[in-house]
Amino acid sequence: MRRVDITALEQRKLTFDTHALVQDLETHGFDKAQAETIVSALTTLSNVSLDSIYKEMVTRAQQEITVQQLMSHLDSIRKDMVILEKSEFANLRAENQKMKTELEQVKQQLKNETSQIRADNKLDINLQRSRVTDMFTDQEKKLMEATTDFTSKDTKTRSIISETSNKIDTGIASLKTLMESNKLETICYLAASVFTCLAIALGFYRIWK
Repeated sequence: MRRVDITALEQRKLTFDTHALVQDLETHGFDKAQAETIVSALTTLSNVSLDSIYKEMVTRAQQEITVQQLMSHLDSIRKDMVILEKSEFANLRAENQKMKTELEQVKQQLKNETSQIRADNKLDINLQRSRVTDMFTDQEKKLMEATTDFTSKDTKTRSIISETSNKIDTGIASLKTLMESNKLETICYLAASVFTCLAIALGFYRIWK
């Protein structure tokens, strides 16, 4: 920053007329020496106050120079920010493009892996379905064979049972016929025996008589 000098003390103007103040004091009963002493004291106080004020003040030229320096500094900062923003934006764009490319690659890789997994799963499902179908066909074939075998055996069993039942019925009928025949023969035998015994008894009776 360029230094700007403040107005010299001897160039500063007082804010009141010292001669008129001396005359006014003389008019109010002060002699000339007292009036000049009072005015001198007031002048000293005024200068001290002006010094304090000028220490806290800047001139228009200094203010304009300071403003120009600030504006120049702000322009420099603005240019640096624009350059930095462009550089950062370019870096961010490059990073964004890189991330987008990597994301597309990962997405394509995931898509390929998903398609491969789906194809493998579909193949496994088809194989399992074919195996289950074959197993079901085999089980159905075995069931049909077992059903046919069972039906055949059941038919044979029924035939055997029917034949056995017929044989039993025939045997029972034959046995009944035989029993009836034996019964008749037994009755005839008993009747003959009884008649024989009666004849013998009758013969013995005639002999003893």
